[in-house]
Amino acid sequence: MKAAFIAHTGAPGVIVHGDLPDPVPGPRQVLVRVRAAAINPIDTYVRAGAVAMPLQFPFVVGCDLAGEVVAVGAEVEGMRAGMRVWGSNQGLLGRQGTCAELAAVDDCWLYPTPDGVSDRDAAAAALVAITAHLGLVDNAALAAGETIFVNGGSGGVGTAVVQIARALGGRVLASAGTPHKREAVCRLGAEAAFDYRRPDLVAAVQQSAPNGVHVYWETQREPAFDQAVAMLADGGRIVVMAGRDARPAFPVGPFYVKGCRLCGFAMFKADSRRQAAAAVDINRWLSRGQLRVPIDRVLPLSATAEAHAMQEANTIARSGALSGKIIIEP
Repeated sequence: MKAAFIAHTGAPGVIVHGDLPDPVPGPRQVLVRVRAAAINPIDTYVRAGAVAMPLQFPFVVGCDLAGEVVAVGAEVEGMRAGMRVWGSNQGLLGRQGTCAELAAVDDCWLYPTPDGVSDRDAAAAALVAITAHLGLVDNAALAAGETIFVNGGSGGVGTAVVQIARALGGRVLASAGTPHKREAVCRLGAEAAFDYRRPDLVAAVQQSAPNGVHVYWETQREPAFDQAVAMLADGGRIVVMAGRDARPAFPVGPFYVKGCRLCGFAMFKADSRRQAAAAVDINRWLSRGQLRVPIDRVLPLSATAEAHAMQEANTIARSGALSGKIIIEP
């Protein structure tokens, strides 16, 4: 099979597009013909060696996939050849990745793709929608009628948070860096979107939510805790899911006086049962058109190194060049 793989960690240029043996599924694995894979920031961190993971070289990059079942292991139940599936959590914790023509995936990490949902849309939603669900439902416990502020609502996770919060009955406010991105966030369901650079951002959000927001979701790698706590209502919750090297100041006094909570999590540490439960809701929202993660561009498998370079520039250098996910089609 053709695959995008590395022989050692390093810059995007270490990614090789070439031939590898077809994977053979184990007893509880499913062999999937990959029709679409999505690029995520975590993919670039693993490839660069910035996040330590057990890697078996040659190592295929990529977390997300959507495609069709080719074969199933002897102990797999509920899946059959020809079935369309999507999933995430590959390329992590010793598992091989998804930027290849074929992938052998443990059956617990795969979910049926709803009729009418394209492989591109399923792959684009995979990691970011599961992340949003885990944060909103398991951690922040967003309730219908509550207000959430999404700091960075136009990114991959941010767009999923905006839409899933709306599907849960929340009122959504968000920030984004350009007028075009703010308009896009509002089309996805935000009631209002603000320029995150404006000096009076807290005051502007307080005008829209005079009693404060119930949940503040931080997508950025450097959390703005003073800003977050100032926006929160009594009993509010902050969600963080990025910025492993960040060491920001924290306003302890205002935080505890308001009785707030800080929720941090990494989606790939959530067990397969929790993620499968999230997938049930995600499939329902995908089917109803309530969830569509924007796609910036679609590239061939041979351009995976280029895709990593673009994702890295957007995430770390904050180039602002991307307005959605990068999809790889083998």
